[in-house]
Amino acid sequence: MRHVWYFAYGSNMQSATLRGRRGVEYRRAIAARLSGWQLVFDKPGLAGTGEAYATIVPAARATTYGVLFQVTPEDMTHIDLTEGVLIGAYRRVEVIATALHTRTRRAAFTLASDRRHPTARPTTRYMNLVIEGAVEHGLPARHVDFLRTVPTREESPAAALLRPFVDRFMKKR
Repeated sequence: MRHVWYFAYGSNMQSATLRGRRGVEYRRAIAARLSGWQLVFDKPGLAGTGEAYATIVPAARATTYGVLFQVTPEDMTHIDLTEGVLIGAYRRVEVIATALHTRTRRAAFTLASDRRHPTARPTTRYMNLVIEGAVEHGLPARHVDFLRTVPTREESPAAALLRPFVDRFMKKR
């Protein structure tokens, strides 16, 4: 079976999210970095509740840390679907990521969004998932420290009510 690499930098870094919430059974996970991209947490969600999510934006001198997951092309299509690629929430981008421990470079797909909102903030719940994923895969301590400094907000009641429906939609069948 053929596989592709997916570079995750947000909550999908956490195995419980990628495998559990999305149902994506990846073959391998490798801590990696992506040069020329900056991680930001100001991509507005689709529900209009003021909550934000991670995205990456081009920045010549920046580095984003994340996890390379080896997935099937079908799983990558499922990730695209559940992240809203078809409705313009994100777009699929081809990148070259470098494994942290072996310095092996791998062609991969990642997701980026041009949607930005300067006052939107990620929820504490979301940031905890991102931090757990970074720690789980051994990303650099300075990156984890940065994640812990990102300003957060409490989850809105509307978002909490929507989550069970969103979770059912996201799970691969």
